[in-house]
Amino acid sequence: MGRSGDGWDGGDGGGEDARVTVVMPTYDEAGSLPRTAAAVLGLPLAGLRLLVVDDASPDGTGRIAEELAREYGTAGAGGGARMRVLHRTAKDGLGRAYVAGMTAALADGADWVVQMDADGSHPAEAVPRMLREALTTGAGLVVGSRYAAGGSLDEEWGAHRVLLSRFANAYARAVLGTRIKDITAGFNLWSAAVLREVGLSTLDSAGYSFQVELKYRAVRAGHRAAEVPIRFGQRAEGVSKMTLRTQLESAVVPLRLRLRRR
Repeated sequence: MGRSGDGWDGGDGGGEDARVTVVMPTYDEAGSLPRTAAAVLGLPLAGLRLLVVDDASPDGTGRIAEELAREYGTAGAGGGARMRVLHRTAKDGLGRAYVAGMTAALADGADWVVQMDADGSHPAEAVPRMLREALTTGAGLVVGSRYAAGGSLDEEWGAHRVLLSRFANAYARAVLGTRIKDITAGFNLWSAAVLREVGLSTLDSAGYSFQVELKYRAVRAGHRAAEVPIRFGQRAEGVSKMTLRTQLESAVVPLRLRLRRR
């Protein structure tokens, strides 16, 4: 879909030793974070870092994240913390948490930024495949896709959730005219160049619709998107943060983006 990103020739950011930062927003994920952090930091990527963005979780997730960061220490010859924690003072939306985390990752020198949930639903082992897809195809965005060929949802998902998810994707795709099969996906790998060009600080969406707006802006700017099939798992711990307000925002944002295009 359009032009390629940069770094595909083996230069900065162009190999498996590239600096990859996983940005992981948390709110009351004390039960799942240790397991998810272990899965991420156990990946065979030398330049991988984990940045947890905690919105003052009442259950102590921020404290647990700090303990884990101390436990994981620094990264080999390159130095630097393998895991860091960005503490925010209030819960004001997933989109704003991602903007804060992605901005911090770019400032810290990340070549690639991964969006990933802390609840265990996103398979950490897919990250190397997503990076390889980006390096091979020149994509500036790679989606960990439930709806690409070979992708799937956990069998424990109820029929209502499956229908709602599929409808949300079909609706956003139809309104925006995009070929991305899983445009609402929350598991994505981005090149630093694409994120800088899109302009994170100018995004409007505060909630889950951030996922749609960021992808749409990138594709509209001419960046290539690719999809890697994943099995989307069931949340390991805790409860979903999806509210009626975020569902309404997700319905309105695609229309607003389409109207702006005219």
